Amino acid sequence: MKLYYAPGACSLGIHVLMEEIGKPYELGKLTLSEGEQYKPAFTAINPKSKVPTLVRDDGSALTEFPAIATWLARTNKDKNLLPEDPEGEARALEAMDFVVSTIHMQGFSRMFRPANFAPNEADHDAVKARGREIFEKGLKVMDQTLAGRDYVAGTFSIADAALFYVEFWGADRMRMELPANCAAHYARMKARPAVAKALADEGLGG
Repeated sequence: MKLYYAPGACSLGIHVLMEEIGKPYELGKLTLSEGEQYKPAFTAINPKSKVPTLVRDDGSALTEFPAIATWLARTNKDKNLLPEDPEGEARALEAMDFVVSTIHMQGFSRMFRPANFAPNEADHDAVKARGREIFEKGLKVMDQTLAGRDYVAGTFSIADAALFYVEFWGADRMRMELPANCAAHYARMKARPAVAKALADEGLGG
């Protein structure tokens, strides 16, 4: 398999899962600032021009964080990346979807790509402020979810890989103070060998 990623992007969460699984895979680095995601070599693989993109052993490409993460969990059941019971599974998927669709796409995207939400540059500061509000509120929701537990679904799952990448953005990119339970979760995640390896591979330090 080959994972196409951009250093520090949301693909970091999938990179972590690849390391947790422990099977051989290749990495394909894309430099988004140089527009490599829009070049024919990559659009032939993923016309959405997005990471993460996972090219599987049969040559087919799988896109979108939740789809890739769920497929990895389902095809590597021995790694226990998704709870088997209906309630646990639903809660893990619920959290992952919230992180990706709300904290990331609604919050972070407004802060770092305001032009996608308001063509008038005069509105960008307001868009960024709204994005930060959504981002911080989202982390507070996840902080409540983590109350009394080490991981989102009780034990490590694909939901934690998703939460980790937005915690990374908050703590390392934005230099913000994470809510207490999220901060503890972030430290716990960084102590996992798979996370340390993924960070090192992407040149992000440990």
